[in-house]
Amino acid sequence: MAETGHAPARIRALPSWLLGRAAARGHRLVGAALAEVGMRMTHHAVLAAVADMGSLSQAELGRSLGIDPKDMVAILDDLQNDGLVTRTPDTVDRRKNVIALSSGGKRLLLRTEELSRTANDELTAVLTPEERTQLVRLLTRIVEPR
Repeated sequence: MAETGHAPARIRALPSWLLGRAAARGHRLVGAALAEVGMRMTHHAVLAAVADMGSLSQAELGRSLGIDPKDMVAILDDLQNDGLVTRTPDTVDRRKNVIALSSGGKRLLLRTEELSRTANDELTAVLTPEERTQLVRLLTRIVEPR
């Protein structure tokens, strides 16, 4: 990782610093890949979350992704304006909006998942398949401590 070469050895040995550098490289790679189809990372994350979790309220979606409610409104406005999601009043509680993927959103999500997968493959190209699996397992433990 050429990006670590200029930092002092004491810094390069810190897991927090290395994780930050790896995350920054991953964000650049995935961001550039998604930009090929005019998609931003947060927008892709919202589409993926709706696909995984099914139709859900705007508030639940924001909480699940850790996105501030006002930012979620702007993201959903963009996605709805592009015809990628629908936002309809909840039949149980009309104060809430239910978010669902449109057919166009489903098609674009397939493409952005492919682009993201390719970018992540580039990010982890120096690792064996077993090491990639181990990396994901270890990072998950760090991100979601028991």
